[in-house]
Amino acid sequence: MVNEEVGSKLVRLLYFVGAGVICTKGINLWRDHEQKAALKAAEASSPAQTAMLNAVVPKS
Repeated sequence: MVNEEVGSKLVRLLYFVGAGVICTKGINLWRDHEQKAALKAAEASSPAQTAMLNAVVPKS
């Protein structure tokens, strides 16, 4: 590790940060997909339940 160039360490750090950003984006997309599916399922079952879910789910 001592003989490595600073550039290669910086590239590895940027890859790591980039992977974190991509994973976070994927997790957020999946969460939005699940929320929309839950709202759609609740809407099909009863309108009163949908109103309650809309009050709980934050708008983004």
